[in-house]
Amino acid sequence: HIPLPLLNQVEEGGFEWQIPGVRRELVIALIKSLPKPTRRNLVPAPNYAEAFLGRVKAMELPLLDALEREFRRMTGVTIDREAWQWDQVPDHLKMTFRIVDEHNRKLQEGKDLHQLKQVLKGKVQETLSKVADDGLEQSGLHIWSFGDLPQSYEQKRGSYQVKAWPALVDEKDSVAIRLFDNELEQQKMMWRGQRRLLLLNIPSPIKYLHEKLPNKAKLGLYFNPYGKVLDLIDDCIACGIDKLMAEAGGPAWQQENFEQLRDKVRAELNETVVTIAKQVEQILTSVFNINKFLKGRVDMTLALALSDIKAQMSGLVYRGFVTGNGYQHLGDTLRYLQGIERRLEKLPTDPYSDRARMLKVQATEQAWQAWRNKLPPQRQDDAEVQAIRWMLEELRISYFAQQLGTPYPISDKRIVQAMEQIG
Repeated sequence: HIPLPLLNQVEEGGFEWQIPGVRRELVIALIKSLPKPTRRNLVPAPNYAEAFLGRVKAMELPLLDALEREFRRMTGVTIDREAWQWDQVPDHLKMTFRIVDEHNRKLQEGKDLHQLKQVLKGKVQETLSKVADDGLEQSGLHIWSFGDLPQSYEQKRGSYQVKAWPALVDEKDSVAIRLFDNELEQQKMMWRGQRRLLLLNIPSPIKYLHEKLPNKAKLGLYFNPYGKVLDLIDDCIACGIDKLMAEAGGPAWQQENFEQLRDKVRAELNETVVTIAKQVEQILTSVFNINKFLKGRVDMTLALALSDIKAQMSGLVYRGFVTGNGYQHLGDTLRYLQGIERRLEKLPTDPYSDRARMLKVQATEQAWQAWRNKLPPQRQDDAEVQAIRWMLEELRISYFAQQLGTPYPISDKRIVQAMEQIG
């Protein structure tokens, strides 16, 4: 039984361990659910199930994570998450989740916790809003007029304690205060909401940018292929605020600290945005040069490499990339594009070596994507996970443009180890 307001605080994974009496039977059923080419490495299934249960501590990891790790250690075989066929596991071996309201009445019931969270997401938010009956939630805010904002909020609701996390929310022309059911969502929304409130409380740097930016840089911004130039400038401004907020230690929760942050941003944003815009112009110039090559006549032996390059570029430069990549990665973004230019220079002379390196990179990228997909949705974009995404770009530099150098030693093995350390 899970009370509705606590639903999203319950981590997915781990529940399969809850009933000791069925663990062995469950592991055997999961092994038997695997496709035959994979399953033949784990025969006889009961022996591998017993060996697995003898090697691991229950509840230490979600069951599938533990199975994949231990079976890889036992057999050297990597099992893809999609290979497990839960629909072939008998129902009596699966946990049933019942979501109840404050009067213990059933709202939803099922075997798939993720699906239940999706179905009840709106009701969870509605319940949290009802809990905040003291006027904490507000909307239409243009200034910090609400005193200090608590970083967490608790209230007794029926037989359990409801905990919520307040944050500022960006509503474009204003901000609101909303309650969230997990801290990761709160942090993400608070950053964006505070960025908007700062923008509403300082003069726009656009006039200064127009005066100080060299003509070449202005021209480069106007040839932006990723939407309107004003949207790109807004992206640069938002990135500048992110930089100054990070330097100040992140969002402020007290009114006094917000006012200090606002004064810092007002004083430093103009120059910060000019610096960012100059970097963005260099990035767009590199994109323009690469696109000229890609639009030319293409030899079929180069087609796969060029398709790979297009996919890489779409992840580096896109609408909103300045804030999306972050000020700390703008210099790296330019270096990765320069790496693509070096790769294109060498590609016609040795397409076969390029293909061998490309396949290695793609295999590592696929492993990262599969690993990322296993994480809870709210963790998939956190700093640790994104750090590995940038390691993949460094891996490309090491394979295709070694002369540009990487800031740290990099290999596919190091990336896999980094993923294993996170879990």
